[in-house]
Amino acid sequence: MATLQTPFAFGSTADDVLAGVDLSGKTVIITGGSGGIGKEIGRALANAGAAVIVSARDAEAAAPLVAELRKTTGNPHVEVRALDLSSLASVHRFVAEWNRPIDALVNNAGIMALPQLQRTPDGRELQFATNFLGHFALTCGLQPWLRERGGRVVSVASTGSLFGPVMWDDPDFRFVQYDPLLAYAQSKTACILLSVAIAQRWAATGITSNALHPGAIATNLQRHTGGLRTPEAYRKTPEQGAATAVLLAASPFLDGVSGRYFEDCNEVATVSERPQGRASGVAAYALNPANADRLWSMASAMIGGVA
Repeated sequence: MATLQTPFAFGSTADDVLAGVDLSGKTVIITGGSGGIGKEIGRALANAGAAVIVSARDAEAAAPLVAELRKTTGNPHVEVRALDLSSLASVHRFVAEWNRPIDALVNNAGIMALPQLQRTPDGRELQFATNFLGHFALTCGLQPWLRERGGRVVSVASTGSLFGPVMWDDPDFRFVQYDPLLAYAQSKTACILLSVAIAQRWAATGITSNALHPGAIATNLQRHTGGLRTPEAYRKTPEQGAATAVLLAASPFLDGVSGRYFEDCNEVATVSERPQGRASGVAAYALNPANADRLWSMASAMIGGVA
């Protein structure tokens, strides 16, 4: 199968991707939409007319941002809802309160390279829980509403997935010595595998799902790594960093496309070993259908089962 290529590239912005696209009447949920590239994803989608729901751990703190988005885009249909992805109880509350069809769910929220091992109240390693497991529970819970519109699920992953697969026998680092970047890699590999699993399991519902690497963007994500260290030539602005997620969430170029991995607004090749120099591509283990099935079963057991 040939890789899917679009007219967009490294330097394209979210507004470039949505030029001429009318999202009036569409509803999009963005996790972690109050900062980083999530804020820019929300701005671009709202500017194109979509109703945008920004989820944030602290909804009160995010309220001024939402008010700003309503004002700058002229779109009154922007709102914030509380959601802590590290807490399954919070995810369940969000799902229980949701009551309308969804055109796109952008699983964007994430944390990176926590220097010390931390666990959630449910006993899970915090990066795995926040970046993947909470999104898994959220996506499964919202599936009926996504099905209403043949919605899109977008998983924001990372080239960090090239640094390690899912550790099936010890995802919570109870035996393996904790390593901040290995834990991050595992969580982002799991995000890609979630997308593959949805493409396999939910194809008959009309739901599509794809994953992406947004690029190297200086945000609060790097607060535990001493800031962004990527060479200047490979860095993106937030407007450029939001482009690939917006492409997967709303562009007509992705109609009917599912189970693929993108960066710089185009599908990338599968690699069999970590590239030297600039990291690019997606590891074969992150797109492996058997791994996707195994992860789905493991995650289902962790959250107490899914419908």
